[in-house]
Amino acid sequence: QVQLVESGGGLVQAGGSLTLSCAASGRTFSTYAVGWFRQAPGKEQEFVSAIKWSGSNTYYADSVKGRFTISGDNARKTVYLQMNSLKPEDTAVYYCAATERTALPDSWYRRFGTYFYWGQGTQVTVSS
Repeated sequence: QVQLVESGGGLVQAGGSLTLSCAASGRTFSTYAVGWFRQAPGKEQEFVSAIKWSGSNTYYADSVKGRFTISGDNARKTVYLQMNSLKPEDTAVYYCAATERTALPDSWYRRFGTYFYWGQGTQVTVSS
């Protein structure tokens, strides 16, 4: 129903910045929220950030709060994740995900199970 493609990953030194993009296509008119998750080798997926299009509500994991900024461009059907002050522990494959679910408690938008559509991921590597 919805296709998501991440881009913008790469190799960056600690303290540097990257901007990830999540471009949506297909049946996107019913999308309510988009989230970013990441998975490092040998670890479970971790919530990073999310945004609700209505009201511009944003959510951040404590580990990235103050360093990452999520934003959206409805005309381009794209969500961005601006990552500043990157740390080696930010190294992971980053995935964007979309949900059509509405009227949920805010905490649910931090949960993997809330999202049905997932992108293929983009690698972010932060060197020390």
